[in-house]
Amino acid sequence: MTNMMDGDSTQTLLLVAIFALASLLHGISGLGVTLVTTTALASMYPLTHAIVLTIFPSLLLNMMTWLAGGGRSIWQNFIYYGKRYWLLALTSLLGSILGAKLLLWVDSAYILLLLAVVIGFYVISSLLGKQIRLPDTKPVLIVVGFSAGVIGGSTNAMSTILMMYLLSASDDKNTIAKVGNMCYFLGKIAQIIVLREPIMALSTGEWQLVAVLSVLSVAALLVGIRLRRYLPQSRFRQLILLILTVLGIRVGWQGVTAFF
Repeated sequence: MTNMMDGDSTQTLLLVAIFALASLLHGISGLGVTLVTTTALASMYPLTHAIVLTIFPSLLLNMMTWLAGGGRSIWQNFIYYGKRYWLLALTSLLGSILGAKLLLWVDSAYILLLLAVVIGFYVISSLLGKQIRLPDTKPVLIVVGFSAGVIGGSTNAMSTILMMYLLSASDDKNTIAKVGNMCYFLGKIAQIIVLREPIMALSTGEWQLVAVLSVLSVAALLVGIRLRRYLPQSRFRQLILLILTVLGIRVGWQGVTAFF
């Protein structure tokens, strides 16, 4: 792998812009940072490398959203949500391990097509304003948690599946966000474990870039959260859906052309 910080400065600036914009929009609207960055990078790099570059910035953002705020301390959030949703967290972790392994086992063209399909489902259901809710039962929890983990581990699109269960399990937006990000965080841990060889193969310059992207993502997210009260969230949600549509079509086309 090339040394990005010492190599193509234009590409580095593009990565910085992608992460800054995605994190800012996520702070304003609450949508899209991991999905946007992964899909954008998947059109620039092999999918495994794209996911490796997003792991640590996403890990930080997920950890912040899960453990900070909500009227509880970091430790209280950890205990409160961990005790109540441990089975969902466990099944999503196990699914994420399998999903991350699929990146190493399966031709990336199939994973790109899966990512495009998941994005299409996400965009269409969002535009229609339909929130699919699943029964709040233990068998459904196990199936959804594991399935969401497999999707998340291989494509970083866990939220598209997980939200269908969380919307049925709770009406509290704070709980949905906290539990969702707890599962996303564990998904990142699973990816780190499974993809440790590609991660350790990163050059010094790439590690520097990951550090810059991580700090930048947190800063842009915090700015977005501050701007949320002044700007219309619905407009920015529509912008994210437009961006995802364009990126999803591009990634889907990459997956199709890989077969020819």
